[in-house]
Amino acid sequence: MSIDAFCTIPATPAEAWRYFTAPGALPRLSPPFLSLRPVREAASLRDGEAVLEPRTALPGPLAARFGPQWVARHEPDGFVDGERFVDRCVTEPYASATGWVHTHTVTSGPDGTAMIGDRIQARVPDRLLTRLVTYRYRQMAADLQAIADLHPAASGPLTVAVTGASGLVGGALTALLGVAGHEVVRLVRPGDPSAPGTVEGGDRGENRNHDDDTTHSRPHQSVRVWDPADPAPDLLDGIDVLVHLAGASIAGRFTAGHLRTVRESRVGPTRRLAELVAARGGATALVCASAVGFYGADRGGEPLTESAEVGTGPLAEIVADWEAACEPARAAGARVVNVRTGVVLSAGGGMLPPLAAIARTGLSGRLGSGRQWMSWIALDDLTDIYLRAIVDTRVEGAVNGTAPEPLTNREFTSVLGSVLHRPTVVPVPGWAPGLLLGSRGADELAFADQRIVPDVLAGLGHPFRFPELRAALEHELGAEDQPTAIQRT
Repeated sequence: MSIDAFCTIPATPAEAWRYFTAPGALPRLSPPFLSLRPVREAASLRDGEAVLEPRTALPGPLAARFGPQWVARHEPDGFVDGERFVDRCVTEPYASATGWVHTHTVTSGPDGTAMIGDRIQARVPDRLLTRLVTYRYRQMAADLQAIADLHPAASGPLTVAVTGASGLVGGALTALLGVAGHEVVRLVRPGDPSAPGTVEGGDRGENRNHDDDTTHSRPHQSVRVWDPADPAPDLLDGIDVLVHLAGASIAGRFTAGHLRTVRESRVGPTRRLAELVAARGGATALVCASAVGFYGADRGGEPLTESAEVGTGPLAEIVADWEAACEPARAAGARVVNVRTGVVLSAGGGMLPPLAAIARTGLSGRLGSGRQWMSWIALDDLTDIYLRAIVDTRVEGAVNGTAPEPLTNREFTSVLGSVLHRPTVVPVPGWAPGLLLGSRGADELAFADQRIVPDVLAGLGHPFRFPELRAALEHELGAEDQPTAIQRT
């Protein structure tokens, strides 16, 4: 089987080719609904090799790799600078089973647009190939538009340090920074295999996959060792913006020990980084992750903008202290942004893969009453928010990192079932989440009732790729229609 597909996108051929050659392109264009995850990008589209490996997107130990790596070798004879590159699978059992050869082309379309072409020769179902190219066209067009929209606010290429760069958000963000032309410095803990001086790639600036995370090797990244308990005084030398994403997972049974771990992984390390930022005298901005847990677990239908008061409960207390830990940087005059993130939707990790797996059985339904508000955000929209916070100096203070259209749990479940063509008539009993999270954890997470409004972003005229849930789920789960042309929105 094979496929020949073309799509014009609202970019010039030079911009499209630059995107393909930029570090970060492979992870940006790899569909999260497929099991092959990028591990290393090719150093050259002429004759390099890209490496992918099969992994599940489920949480914890279920996310382990389950097969040999897929190596895609680029063929020098098929390379034409600015126009074409070819990759061929060279590792078994995939090479013999699929005979995979993928020819990528960039040509001139109407009115100076770029026409992206894909010819894939492989013993793979046509439907799968169609989903693959559809995702790539829409993702590339949206990335280029997001980068162009922020161009007037950007002062030029920046050097951005990122903690938590190996996580779901960090991996997507560092890849987007790469295709946007920025330099990434990954801050890794002592003993990380990618740290400078270790055998596995640190001295080469490589970035390996760790702890079931999703970041990938790419040449635009360098690595510095970050000790959260005692960061080096020169850790942020030459850094324009520090993005702090690292912290223990909030999900889990809300025992005293779990809450202590969540607090200690955030408050102390954040304060120490903020003190380093303060010592930089305004040369470094701080963009720090936060959470909508700041508002408390039970706010009902009250629309919550960034000016809303802090809520009550253990998670609200932790998040408030987490944000307050940034105060040394703010007091020193540095620009500080706290991105209060909602439920992040990605087929590559987080809560969506298990929810989709249950929905596909036809046994999913609303959670409890289903009336609780869910404030969600597509992963690509969240990375766009971080990109804006990095380059746009107007962004400061708390920012709600949520889509403009929050839904009730009942509505969310109905849309998910519709996208997957499955019924959603079997409600989840109210007691069920407590089996995994405990009663407090269930109240704070599963039954959280928060109607969040991204007021700051609206004031900036920030565009969302997916303001509505259906389009976000269709993109993440591979249910979009294949386009032949994408217009600028």
